Amino acid sequence: SYDFVRLPEQYMKMDIAEHAAFWADKTVPDSWVKFRDITHYWLDKGVDGFRYDMAEMVPVEFWSYLNSSIKMKKPNAFLLAEVYNPDLYRQYIHLGKMDYLYDKVAFYDSLKAIMQGKEKTKKLHQIQADLQDIEQHMLHFLENHDEQRIASDDFAGKVGGAEMGKPALVASALISRSATLLYFGQDVGEDGSEDLGFGDPTRTSIFDYGGVPAHQRWMNNGKFDGGQLSAAETKLRDYYQDVMNISAYHPAMLGDYLPVTIKAEQVTEPTSGQVLGTEQANNILAFVRYQGKQRLLVISHFAQHQDVTLDLVLDQARLHQLGLTSGEINGIDLLTGNAHMLQVNDQLGHLTLSLSPMQSVVIQL
Repeated sequence: SYDFVRLPEQYMKMDIAEHAAFWADKTVPDSWVKFRDITHYWLDKGVDGFRYDMAEMVPVEFWSYLNSSIKMKKPNAFLLAEVYNPDLYRQYIHLGKMDYLYDKVAFYDSLKAIMQGKEKTKKLHQIQADLQDIEQHMLHFLENHDEQRIASDDFAGKVGGAEMGKPALVASALISRSATLLYFGQDVGEDGSEDLGFGDPTRTSIFDYGGVPAHQRWMNNGKFDGGQLSAAETKLRDYYQDVMNISAYHPAMLGDYLPVTIKAEQVTEPTSGQVLGTEQANNILAFVRYQGKQRLLVISHFAQHQDVTLDLVLDQARLHQLGLTSGEINGIDLLTGNAHMLQVNDQLGHLTLSLSPMQSVVIQL
């Protein structure tokens, strides 16, 4: 039974003001009013948003009531929630009026499995296809307080370590219009190896007074200038800055996503030219982000040891979508500055490039 009125289905398509008006003359549980007053107290103090723990365990009507009141008071308030049942995503976005949900159960869990060699990269294309109508509401992340640090031994530390986060970052930050959460210390390879008493090593505990060594080296005794970072840590942080700046500011990131299929015969061994087969093709993710004449060809290589040569092919339909005609289309990798060329002949586009283990390219065409 419910101690409040249910929200009609048509409110999936209604705006904040209409949700607020719905609740204006309704009697609601006293706890709802208290939570509203608490959030408004903090809004008056200057807080600009809230992160809700396990929001799916609370009825969606409560979130409609609370979030519409927050947005009426502060329209730009940032509202983020944990909802780990994909069947409920649209309810909590459209009825519950959440701005963002963690994209964990689908995207993050699959990306982690790819990083560990347990899943194929094409799984991410399937997920993006399923989420196209709400992808701008899904929050992407590689680390948070619940998840293992990438550089920890149980995640990627025994294979690629923090470097394995690089192709994953490119995939996660650039594949959609989703916002990207960057967890503290992630960009300098924090490994979460300290055993502080609560929780398990591999995660940074939120319950203890303890140091976070790599992050502290960036803090540099309060100077916050990275003065104690190693050369490898500094280089990793620079990489994160480059990718996050592309994600935040490149015009193509406001546009559409176009998946690119990688077939077994397109991936060869650099010296012999021998086809490496399906297993290596499964380690490569490729897609295009585009808006008008702004086009980014993004390729991430998740293999930990194998150098490859990739003959990337864009078919006629994709060339048409991207507005690319015959001839030589120049490109530049925004991560390295290296030049590339897409050769369009006979209604097919070919771009050949070498990929090192865990390398990504972001080619502006």
